[in-house]
Amino acid sequence: MAQAGPIVSRELLSFAGIGAAAFFVDAGMLQLLLAGGAGLYVGRLGSWLCAATFTWFLNRRLTFRDADRRSPLRQWARFLAANSVGGLLNYGTYALCVALSDTARRWPVLAVGAGSAAGLVANFLLSRRLVFRSSP
Repeated sequence: MAQAGPIVSRELLSFAGIGAAAFFVDAGMLQLLLAGGAGLYVGRLGSWLCAATFTWFLNRRLTFRDADRRSPLRQWARFLAANSVGGLLNYGTYALCVALSDTARRWPVLAVGAGSAAGLVANFLLSRRLVFRSSP
């Protein structure tokens, strides 16, 4: 049990690093969806789904590589469900920033960053406990 701290630290750093990369996926997809005519709110839902799928894939392969590998589609669905809590924190923070700040409306990438930070810890804990469990 003495190794739990370093394992969690490594996992959290990996999860956060993948999350940082996902920020660019999220922000880039949002810009593409906005350019395609999606609004600030619907576009964000689409960009979040792309970023969440990106993070699931990399966390499955890198952060939680010792977790059960069976049924990737079921695991992806559990990941989206578990991370919807962090996703709600993320989206709520984003929506609040966009609603209250002219700067965030002009530069929605700032609101994406605030939302990402708000959901990080919840997403990590839920992913670790509910999605990426060790193989039986």
